[in-house]
Amino acid sequence: METYKDFAFALQHFFKDYLVKECGASHNTIRSYRDTFVQFIDFMHIQYKTPPDKITFEIINKDVILDFLEWLQNDRKCGSRTRSQRYAAIRSFFKYMLYVDPVHLSQWKIICSLKQAREKKDTIKYLTVNGVKCLLEQINMKTRKGRRDLTMLSLLYNSGARVQELINLTPLSVRRSKPYYIELIGKGSKKRVVPIEETMMKLLISYMEENRLNMPGMEHHPLFFNAWGSKLTNPGITYILQKYVVEAKKVEPELVPQNISPHILRHSRAMHLLQAGVNLVYIRDILGHVSVQTTEIYARADSKCKQNALEKAYEDIGIKEPEIKNWEKDPKLKLFLKSLC
Repeated sequence: METYKDFAFALQHFFKDYLVKECGASHNTIRSYRDTFVQFIDFMHIQYKTPPDKITFEIINKDVILDFLEWLQNDRKCGSRTRSQRYAAIRSFFKYMLYVDPVHLSQWKIICSLKQAREKKDTIKYLTVNGVKCLLEQINMKTRKGRRDLTMLSLLYNSGARVQELINLTPLSVRRSKPYYIELIGKGSKKRVVPIEETMMKLLISYMEENRLNMPGMEHHPLFFNAWGSKLTNPGITYILQKYVVEAKKVEPELVPQNISPHILRHSRAMHLLQAGVNLVYIRDILGHVSVQTTEIYARADSKCKQNALEKAYEDIGIKEPEIKNWEKDPKLKLFLKSLC
């Protein structure tokens, strides 16, 4: 295919036709891939003195990709996880090239088969049960926003949900009669049902009634929303969490780390279930992991599993399609990439 000798042209169609239309990639995946290629373009400009409009497939080979990964680690100080994510995006692009430009099959296969050095995984960060309790106690229940924040962060912990899964919840996702549960839509649009304990459900129902989310016509409204009625964002939830982290550190500085993300509540839930004696297979199902091997990282992180009942784990915390612009209309490749999300 003659047209696919043009790197910029191929990259545009990778995002526009392949990721969005064929794969149905999530907003987060597109954003991560976009960031990868923005960094790759910067790398080519800085290290190879090649501006975006001069990047061609003829100059991209195995050594260039390896140099890029090394540059991320040494110059940009990226961790092993970020480096792996960047290579996954590069690999996905060149697997796409296998499909659209089989003439250069051997070139694409070499890049797709690069061996990444396995590096030691980072230690999982999580809060103790007392740490979670201390964090939630900083929320002012006398205000409407406070009641929203308590419900949201409690549910984030109790369900073990990813932040984007929580953001995507609607009243229709919540079963308010026994057996209580919420339906989460995880990676790859896979649905899973997560049981919710009665105390948590009472808090959630109270929040929904206060905000009239139980009324007809509200079934598809965001469950957690801002002052304009729009669903919250990942940075927005991080900002909310950090407010209470600051307050919690004033009370119990040893219990709550300085900089944490909402994802720490998911890690904390998994660790607390493990320490309560809950089977790894059940924890895998709650977290939405494909394989129990992924879940085993929590067992490796903490070998002391307490034989407490699941209800005790609950009681202890005291719960009271993106628009794509054309490359041809935007002469700067980085601007095209940054327009994706």
